Parts: sequence; C-alpha cells; structure tokens
Amino acid sequence: MPYEWDFLAVLAQWPLLLSGLLGTIKIAVIAIAAGVIVGGLVAAMRLSRLWPVRLLGTIYVDFYRNTPGILHFFWFYYALPVLSNVSLGPLEAAALALATQSGAFYAEVFRGGIGSIRKGQWEGAKALGMIRGQALRRVILPQAARRMIAPFTERSFEIIKTTSLASTLSYGELLYQGMMVASITFRPLETYTLLALIYFALLFSLSALAKWGESRLQAY
Repeated sequence: MPYEWDFLAVLAQWPLLLSGLLGTIKIAVIAIAAGVIVGGLVAAMRLSRLWPVRLLGTIYVDFYRNTPGILHFFWFYYALPVLSNVSLGPLEAAALALATQSGAFYAEVFRGGIGSIRKGQWEGAKALGMIRGQALRRVILPQAARRMIAPFTERSFEIIKTTSLASTLSYGELLYQGMMVASITFRPLETYTLLALIYFALLFSLSALAKWGESRLQAY
C-alpha cells in the first residue's frame, strides 16, 4: 500500500516550527558575532612575532579542528558547571560552544586572507612610514577582506547547520521543535522532509544574497 503523504497535519503546527526557525537564527547570529571576535583574537595570536603567543593560537585552532563539535556542546553544558559552579542554560551553552569552535575556523580564514597578501605590500607600507598596525589596517586588511568573503560565508553557513546540535541540549531550535512536531503528529516523514526544505530555503537564500554582495564588492 503506497504511503499517503499528509503535510497539512505538520503545517498545522506552524507556531512550533516558526519558533524553532527563530531559535536557529538567534543562536546563529550570536555564535557568528562572538565567533568573529574570537577568530580575530586567535588570528592575531597566530600572526604574532612572539612564538609563545603563536603556539597558544596554534594549540587553540588544532584543538577545535581535532575534536567532535558535539563534545563542545556537552562540555559547556555538563562539565563547565562542575568546574566553575556556573550553570549555563541550553542557549548560553550552545552559543558558547558554537562561538569558540567557530572562532578557531574564522581565525584560519582571517590568517589565510592576510597571509595571501604579497610581502611587497607590507614593505611598501613600511616605506611610507606606517607601523605594522597601521599597515595592517590601511593596506593589508582592505585587500584581504575581499579574499575572505567566500570562506567566511561558507563557514557561517556551517554554523547555521551546526545549530541543529543544540537540540541535544533541549534548546528550542528548528530540529528540536521539528522532533516535537513529529511526536505530536506521528508524521516523521513529512516533518523531517519539511525541515530539510526549510533549511534549504534559508541557506539557499542567504547564499544567493552573499553571492550578490560579493559581486557588488568585486565591482569596486
């Protein structure tokens, strides 16, 4: 007997799905903003002339590169309170996990973009009397920023998809709310199909917007 699809039962639970979508966007915005700050600091460490500082930056990046993302969620939610007596809610723990792990990858985006600029640009800025900080701000970063757009955007999309791991902490993002809808309607096939379509629509729209913005920047 062929399966009879029924999306109406799932769509009737649209308040839960909308709440989940807003939860996903909320945690993604927090994680991206905080991750950029962390990434900038770690990138500065990786580019430092002091080898102990560079080493600390390298250890930070390598740690997050070589440990499972879901482990960070569990550590901040379950382990950190044991060490600090500070209990974090699902949103705070998930956002902190996402921000710290994304900071490691953003750091490599920033470092790679800056490192791609020819050495002659640094020397030219120095010849004009600029110190290293001025050269970085006025000469190097404006050129590197255009080269960072694509990998930065790709990483940001990964953050949005990784927000689904927050469901393991019972945070009400899209996947968690979708699981609730599936349990209410007994329609897991339609529910998870609809979730996939929502994620696709969100990321496809953001991708198109990012490509448009990148093309506009390249025109200047």
